[in-house]
Amino acid sequence: MVQSNRLAQIDALAKRGVGVACLHYAVEVPKEKGGPEFLDWTGGYFETNWSVNPHWMLAQTRLAEGHPICRGVKPFEINDEWYYHMRFREPKTGLTDILTAVPPDATRERPDGPHSNNPTVRGNKGSREVLAWAYERPAGGRGFGCTGAHFHASWENEDFRRLMLNALMWTSGLEVPEGGVPSMLTAEDLTANLDDKTPKPKPAPANAAAGT
Repeated sequence: MVQSNRLAQIDALAKRGVGVACLHYAVEVPKEKGGPEFLDWTGGYFETNWSVNPHWMLAQTRLAEGHPICRGVKPFEINDEWYYHMRFREPKTGLTDILTAVPPDATRERPDGPHSNNPTVRGNKGSREVLAWAYERPAGGRGFGCTGAHFHASWENEDFRRLMLNALMWTSGLEVPEGGVPSMLTAEDLTANLDDKTPKPKPAPANAAAGT
C-alpha cells in the first residue's frame, strides 16, 4: 500500500496561500519531521525536550492589542493543559503573540522529561509565555497555533471561543467583524455529542447457571 506524504500535501497547499491552524495536540510534531514545516506554515510548534505540557489556570493574561484575532475578546481565565515554551521561528518576523500568560512556578518544578520539564524551562520562573500566536508568511498565507483546548469544557468560555472563531476567520483570509465572531452555546450544546460514559452492567458469564 502506498502511503501518502501528508507533509508534502499540506506544504503544497500552504505554498498556494492556504491557511493552517492547529490547536492543542495538533501543534506537536517531531522536530526532524514536521518541525521545519510547522515553522514555515504556522511559525511555531511544540518541540519534545523543549516545550512542556502542564495543567494550570491562566494568570496575568494578555491579548495582542489591535490584532483582528483579538477583536471583542476580553482577558479570560481557564484551567487547561496549556503547553508553553514553544519553538518559534527565528527571527520572529511575521509572528504575533496573540495570547500570553505567566505560568505558576510550580509548573516549572516537575521532574525532567520529554514533555514535562528541562533546565531551560526551570530557569525561567516568572517568565511570560506565548500560548497562542499568529503568523503571516512572507510569500502569502497565514498560520495560527493555540496550545489550549485539552478540556472540552473550555469551549464554554465565551472569550476563548470568540478568540478561536476569530482566529479561524483570520487564518482563512477573511475579515474578522469589529466585535469579533459571535456565538451562542448552551449547556445542552456543550454535551450534545459527548460519548456516554455511564458504567454499564457486566454481562453474566456464559457458563452461569440459570436461576442462581
